[in-house]
Amino acid sequence: MTSNEIQRSSLLLEIGTEDIPARFLPSAIRQLKENTETIFKNNHIRFSEVKTVGSPRRLAVIAHGIPPMQEDRTKEIFGPSKRAAFDADGSPTKAATGFAGSQGISAEKLIVKKKDKGEYVVAVIEEKGIYVRELLPDILKKIVISVHLPKSMRWGGNDMRFIRPIRWLLSLFDNETINFEIEGIKSGNMTRGHRFLSPAAFQIKEIPAYAKLLANNHVIVDPEERRRIITEKAEKLSSSINGKIVKDEELIETVSNLVEYPAPVLGSFSKEYLKLPKELLITVMREHQKYFAIEDIKGMLTNYFIIISNTAEENSETVKIGAERVIRARFEDAKFYFEEDCRKKLEDRISGLKKVVYQEKLGNLYEKALRVQKLASYLASKINASLTQKVERAALLSKTDLLTGVVREFPELQGIIGKYYAGNDKEDTEVAAALMEQYLPAYHGGRLPETETGAILSLADKLDNITSFFSIGLIPTGSEDPFALRRQTLAVIAILLNKGYNLSLKDIVDASLKNLKGTNRSGEIAETALRFFEQRLEPLFLSEGYGSDIIQSVLQLSAEIPLKEIRRRLQALKDFKEKEDCNDFLTAIKRVKNIIPATAVPSLKVKLLHEDPEKNLYEKFTAIKTGIGSLMDGHKYSESIRTLSELTEPINYFFDNVLVMDKQEEIKLNRLALLKDIWATASSIADFSKLQ
Repeated sequence: MTSNEIQRSSLLLEIGTEDIPARFLPSAIRQLKENTETIFKNNHIRFSEVKTVGSPRRLAVIAHGIPPMQEDRTKEIFGPSKRAAFDADGSPTKAATGFAGSQGISAEKLIVKKKDKGEYVVAVIEEKGIYVRELLPDILKKIVISVHLPKSMRWGGNDMRFIRPIRWLLSLFDNETINFEIEGIKSGNMTRGHRFLSPAAFQIKEIPAYAKLLANNHVIVDPEERRRIITEKAEKLSSSINGKIVKDEELIETVSNLVEYPAPVLGSFSKEYLKLPKELLITVMREHQKYFAIEDIKGMLTNYFIIISNTAEENSETVKIGAERVIRARFEDAKFYFEEDCRKKLEDRISGLKKVVYQEKLGNLYEKALRVQKLASYLASKINASLTQKVERAALLSKTDLLTGVVREFPELQGIIGKYYAGNDKEDTEVAAALMEQYLPAYHGGRLPETETGAILSLADKLDNITSFFSIGLIPTGSEDPFALRRQTLAVIAILLNKGYNLSLKDIVDASLKNLKGTNRSGEIAETALRFFEQRLEPLFLSEGYGSDIIQSVLQLSAEIPLKEIRRRLQALKDFKEKEDCNDFLTAIKRVKNIIPATAVPSLKVKLLHEDPEKNLYEKFTAIKTGIGSLMDGHKYSESIRTLSELTEPINYFFDNVLVMDKQEEIKLNRLALLKDIWATASSIADFSKLQ
């Protein structure tokens, strides 16, 4: 029988539990799959597919394509060294025969292999695979106990930990029950349906029927199927009132892991609550109740919402009434917080910032706001001086909403609710918008500030965060980044590139550090911070399609010149590399780079240029140098590179006909000075030696 003709089997393992928290279910399902595959491989069991599913009360793994036998395998066991195993005549010693006997083979079957720096005898043992069925009780135990998640718990008098207490175990190998026991719980072919709708245990006789039988008992075991049901039915319900659900993939993920039998239900609330900020209402529905908000076709919030219940559709009216009663109480609380907050202006909360610690070594929020205000004022003077007053006002108010009742209850509304309160206080509309936009982008690739004032405030706030934490040694390492400094660094880069501000990273980092009290290592901190920015730039530009060599050739300049100019240079170099004469120029300019010393040389003296090739090179270089400077000032990088490449032939002619390292020291140094001048001009564009 060929390997293709071998009968393949399937395996089902279901771990029935108390309700698993929704936030842990996806990682439990993922871990179960990875661990099952690893355990199978470690036990030399082939399979074609391992699929895992789960719901709040169960985790299940289904494996297909399992052959009846383990794989045959060969083990190599190293024994004594070759020197100890054989005498001078090559006959096996007692060490060899003893080792061979311990492995069940004769000494003649030992082979010699190199290991580390020596040679050793090796026993090659052929192990035949045994029936997979015999291994399964032990393997299934290993699979169950391999799942480790945060906040695992013990139950009863058991020593075993699991995410939630295990209540039943189902295991089938094709149609046969595999018997094993964990902490007094014996496996079988029985499972349970929905806790309330189908509480009785029932039998699974064959694996293909597993999901269907569960569905018949009000359990949709596949998370993806639950997501599909939730999405489709919620969209259908929202369409029935000419609306659409507010997109929220994270909420869909959460509710799909909260229920076993999702049944979307449409509810409503009084339109009076629509006078509250849209974001506040959505947050109350989302965070407190896991409800989906509904917008109309114009994007305006409606007074409808969708609940994802864990019950049959015939119970929807009861669910609706209960949900509406609960959301009404929640909205009343939100209304109270909002109206109480509006009684006190943001301006009157400024002094309260002095009582809130920003960071133990960095002072309070008031000091933080003053630093941001000073930096924002500097940035405004460089970007648009007419905005200085607005920027300073926005910076001073930027953290005041942190003292409000709404933000204490819903921290994720910081800035957003501040915008509403500023509007209520009759602050300038751009100042109000900036209070919200200071936190943008909220994630890499997220929405950027739309107003100039908001962009400046966002830059100032993030730069202050980065330099402040760097100044006290709280620099991200490995996967640790508790203050999200990597994300904020990317946000600064995104704003600078998108807005095209004429600011260099060095200037703005230095300006931020000047505002920190007692910082006596500004140069060192700035260098570390700029290197941190540089590390974020390379993968960003790689993702934009620029080659690593092109990026490396310009990255050295990233601190000194505006990022928009870095990107322009990258594009100019990318375009130049596609030209036919690019390689000839790179070869020539690298000849220049390779010979010049790192140390200083005396200035070029024209009178010491005696040979025609060096005179020719000097004249050509002099003729284009000023032009390149003008082109660079005008940010015309492609033209600058094209002009510089006119030196290809003069450089080659020079090297082919002149001995740079002349016996006369003065002549040698003068020629090196000429080459140094050429390289200095070239490297003001890019480090061409990095280009491949």
